[in-house]
Amino acid sequence: MVRRWRFSAVAAAAGVLLAARELISGSIGGAAILLAFFLLLAFLVSPLYFPRPVTATAPRPVIYWRPGCPYCLRLRTALGRRASRFQWVDIWQDPAAAAIVRGIADGNETVPTVVIGGAGFVNPSPRWLKEKLRQA
Repeated sequence: MVRRWRFSAVAAAAGVLLAARELISGSIGGAAILLAFFLLLAFLVSPLYFPRPVTATAPRPVIYWRPGCPYCLRLRTALGRRASRFQWVDIWQDPAAAAIVRGIADGNETVPTVVIGGAGFVNPSPRWLKEKLRQA
């Protein structure tokens, strides 16, 4: 559980330290901007930014991800509100999901890995995934 929040904690701590340094040098505005930037970054790489897994009655495409992954963040951001159409599964929280990803990605835990209709796709481009959504 701690590993899931590591990147967020580092970003938040860096923001606090850099903001404190700016405050000491007398730049209140600079400190506020730095703190806001790093807290936003901490939120974006945290598990809070990704949709929670839900039990779906109908099969939904699955996106396997992990906190701190820049490619997962890029995909999540590009999908916007469409991200809720997918089942998001954190491979650091679910060992069975990590095994599925290793099976698709030649033994590696490469994320994001998307499973649509039983076929797995490793690190697909957001544009490709949006096109798949339009076709479905």
